Amino acid sequence: MRLGVGRKKIRIGDLLVSAGAISEEQLQEALASQKETGKRLAETLLDLGYISRDIYIATITSQLGIEYIDIRSCKLDDDTLAIIPEKLVQKYHVLPIGYDENNPNMLKVATSDPMDIMALDDIGIATNTQVEAMFAMEDEINEAIGRYFGDSKASELADAYRQEIASTAGSEDDEEDLSEDIENSPIVLLVKQIIEGGVRQRASDIHIEALENSVRVRYRIDGALKQVMSYDHSLLPGIVARIKIIGGMDISEKRKPQDGRITIIVDKREFDVRVSILPTVWGEKTVMRLTSKEGLTKPKSALGFGPKELKAFDGILSNPHGIILVTGPTGSGKSTTLYTALSELNTEDVNIITVEDPVEANIDGINQVQTNDKADMTFASALRSILRQDPDIIMIGEIRDGETALIATQAAITGHLVVSTLHTNSAASTVTRLIDMGIEPYVAGDALVGVIAQRLVRRLCTCKQPRLAEDKEKRTLGQPEEEDIVIYEPVGCPICNDTGYTGRIGVYEIMEVSRSLGAVIARGATADEIEKQALEEGMLTLKMGCSRLVMEGITSIYEMKKIVYEAGDEY
Repeated sequence: MRLGVGRKKIRIGDLLVSAGAISEEQLQEALASQKETGKRLAETLLDLGYISRDIYIATITSQLGIEYIDIRSCKLDDDTLAIIPEKLVQKYHVLPIGYDENNPNMLKVATSDPMDIMALDDIGIATNTQVEAMFAMEDEINEAIGRYFGDSKASELADAYRQEIASTAGSEDDEEDLSEDIENSPIVLLVKQIIEGGVRQRASDIHIEALENSVRVRYRIDGALKQVMSYDHSLLPGIVARIKIIGGMDISEKRKPQDGRITIIVDKREFDVRVSILPTVWGEKTVMRLTSKEGLTKPKSALGFGPKELKAFDGILSNPHGIILVTGPTGSGKSTTLYTALSELNTEDVNIITVEDPVEANIDGINQVQTNDKADMTFASALRSILRQDPDIIMIGEIRDGETALIATQAAITGHLVVSTLHTNSAASTVTRLIDMGIEPYVAGDALVGVIAQRLVRRLCTCKQPRLAEDKEKRTLGQPEEEDIVIYEPVGCPICNDTGYTGRIGVYEIMEVSRSLGAVIARGATADEIEKQALEEGMLTLKMGCSRLVMEGITSIYEMKKIVYEAGDEY
């Protein structure tokens, strides 16, 4: 579609209504919601569930007679990216795709708003070409801009900051004077660029590390660290000082570890950034954990449960009182499962109170309490106060000691539903850990209603390739060696950044504590005896859950072996 000067802009909402993709009432509701959130209309309609992503793309492209392009599957070279000035790329959120094969004066441009005539005209004037709009989703364009232009922009800002340091090197200004002027420095934009780059590349953590001669920036994407930038060591004090300022930390303290918190809005989405700063031999190392409310509060259908696991999950949540424990190592998705459970239980007729360290996402209708050791607001002391607040459901961020465990079990026995986490390898070993904390076996058997052990595995990208499993792999999967079993291997393509994986999915071991299992726990059984009874009652282990994902082509045998090894199983 070639859009020219003077053509009237059509509004996306009217286009969708005229095509019958949404109703006028849905459009008006979405517009009202858009005013509150500040998001684009397309994102609002998708969030409200009024239209699916595929139907939205099909409607826009068919109505306007333009092509859809999946930016993630494109590899754009430096020459192509340089066609449009970067300031226009950032201003209009567009990407140059290249020249038309049959018309070298026709420039193809990816945009999420192909009806923005002013943007296309500006690009045409700047590049001295005719512009042909191609439709792409906004989140894909933002991610690509961050990937293609983030590093170069960060490098420019780093150079500007180095020059600034050099220009003040001869003055008597000390580091504290430098920190006073830091708000007007390129370092502000550099730190912002590092955080935004992490968000757009789906990073869960950002590591800024002091090496001997340089500063290394790595993103943890789908559980694996990837280096994205490296700067001169002279930039470290400025980067750390800026992070301390926006994180509410002491800028003059460089000898002790510090923790802070930042709220940042990227692409109209709010992110909570938890910051940890640790002194090392070459300088202070910073780790920032990125979380968003949308990321933590997923519908249960998005967690990765199989049909049997979903039924067990619903069964556990239907208990009016007792303890539900979610277990697994750091970064295994426990918080997401907890918040999903709370969202399921969050109705008008119940009083839900949480005590967390820290509060990771704010949920409407739930009373959330932040622990504060300096004010003697520990998990145990907060719990005692919460029990006087007439709660129906209590969520404890983590059971860390015997005192918290004791109060939690007492609350469960006296008619409250308690949801919490523990760090153990399997569902059965969670019970014995609770007993090791000082809870009597008969109390644990009475209080526990369910345990969910979980891990995260990487999802295979669409570029995966099938192959037949070897005999050893069939044994790992628990399948007969004489059968042909098809499994999938990671390959690598532009969509997954040549890793072969994109995104992660949960693997679950859900142990419902029935009366018979509760009796086994009450007599002080070992973890092996508890697991044997749970298996007889139909529990699926982490190994079984992961095996299902491998057989369905969702993850690889390599990812499964990591999970099986972590859970202490044989493979």
